[in-house]
Amino acid sequence: MAKNLGWRGAISAFLIVIAFVYLTPSLSKELPPWWSSLLPQEKIHLGLDLQGGMHLVLEVEAKKAVENHLERVVEDLKHDLRKKKIRYLELKRRNTEGLDIILMRAEDRENFEDLVETSYPDFEIGQGSTTEKGLALELTLSLVARKQIMKMATDQALETIRNRVDQFGVSEPDIRPQEDYRILIQLPGIKDPKRAIELIGKTALLEFKLVDEENSLDEALKGNVPVGSQVLYEDSMDTKTGRKTKIPYLLKSRTLLTGEYLTDARVQIGNQLGRPEVSLSFNARGARLFERITGANIDKQLAIVLDDNVYSAPVIRDQISGGKAQITGISNMEEARDLAIVLRAGSLPAPVKILEERTVGPSLGKDSIEKGFKSMVIGGVVVIAFMVLYYGFSGLIADIALLLNILFIMAGLAFFGATLTLPGIAGIILTIGMCVDANVLIFERIREELLLGKPPRASIEGGYKKAIVTILDANVTTFIAALVLFQFGTSAIRGFAVTLSIGIVGSFITAVFMTRVIFDYLFGPRKWKKLSI
Repeated sequence: MAKNLGWRGAISAFLIVIAFVYLTPSLSKELPPWWSSLLPQEKIHLGLDLQGGMHLVLEVEAKKAVENHLERVVEDLKHDLRKKKIRYLELKRRNTEGLDIILMRAEDRENFEDLVETSYPDFEIGQGSTTEKGLALELTLSLVARKQIMKMATDQALETIRNRVDQFGVSEPDIRPQEDYRILIQLPGIKDPKRAIELIGKTALLEFKLVDEENSLDEALKGNVPVGSQVLYEDSMDTKTGRKTKIPYLLKSRTLLTGEYLTDARVQIGNQLGRPEVSLSFNARGARLFERITGANIDKQLAIVLDDNVYSAPVIRDQISGGKAQITGISNMEEARDLAIVLRAGSLPAPVKILEERTVGPSLGKDSIEKGFKSMVIGGVVVIAFMVLYYGFSGLIADIALLLNILFIMAGLAFFGATLTLPGIAGIILTIGMCVDANVLIFERIREELLLGKPPRASIEGGYKKAIVTILDANVTTFIAALVLFQFGTSAIRGFAVTLSIGIVGSFITAVFMTRVIFDYLFGPRKWKKLSI
């Protein structure tokens, strides 16, 4: 029975030491300088329900992504039609279903069909009819392509929001997709929920548009907006009075350059009045486009527009090379930082709508921790007392295994970088009962062996051998259930599944392996003759 006791004891000691090493950063406020270079620094992270924070459910307006895709196809198709010398009278988007086109000549239909089949395979050409204007055709976007665009929009929105949150500086955010193009966001410990919502939900569509100097702004403000133009506003604030005003601009609708070519956006202090600016850097293609745009429009105003808000509209004095630009007209440093974040992270492919918003205060989280800890302590004390009263000294060994299991659970949370939640505490409490349950099975088998007249050493060996199959079966089935909960459950259920999974593994190690090491040591080298059970 004492066979291989040395290496089994060494393994047990090693596991305990490793557990304390991983748990130390969570227990100590300050670690010595040499610790960071040699040993792990990962702490146990507290979930939203324990440390407070913000819970959001967003819905990506994925149909808008389909509309944007169709608008881009309209522009591309216009270019291809001119290149193929196919004359058309009208080309426009039809909701989110496809495009409508009127060809001026019926004989162009075959060439048009060849163009669509070659360059736009996601579209199907519907039966057209010849009208007084020409040949009317319908291009319908396939259902598969439409769903793919909506899914890609959601995936891109998820990644963009994750990048924004990472740059915002939230520790341990939980961002994951849900059904129906929704995104779940949990931001523990956040101090400014309003600012976070504005940062996450900003579409951040950066556009460069020319100011329409050919038509009257006054007439446009009266409602007579020229075709191909639009009225947008710049928010201006008087630095002396703090009063905000809106400055109208008549802009040409055509976008000359977008933020898709951006490589960087950084905050800097401008030369004018020391106000913050955001410096933009374009990639090679964006730099060439910007140089061509500025070269072709000298002495004209080029408006910098973000989410339909004009930030500035400087006059182009010279051709600008090098792919650099600045966004001015920013009121404060915080706004400049947030603007730089959303531009670096990229624009959302479609607007997002907040479906659910919930803020958990830190006082509520503190109360949850206290109640959860109290319930764990009370449950643990009751179980420990019961085991000692019912099984004597053997019950004390089971209690040691129970305490070691709790140590392993907490160290496991730090090792995997998992987040401890209120349901996770419930999982720990459940594991307390499961841990002693394995020892109860073992001890009852040992009692049966003792009643048959076997000596303590043989009874211990027989008890463990007979109980191991039942314990293993119960732990494996529970572990599988915990994995299923983790895979398919919501965030609260996943928190429960994490601690339950780690607790099951720890329970098997402590209740079966380590308690056996203690018994083998006491009734082997120590040569105990009497078993209290």
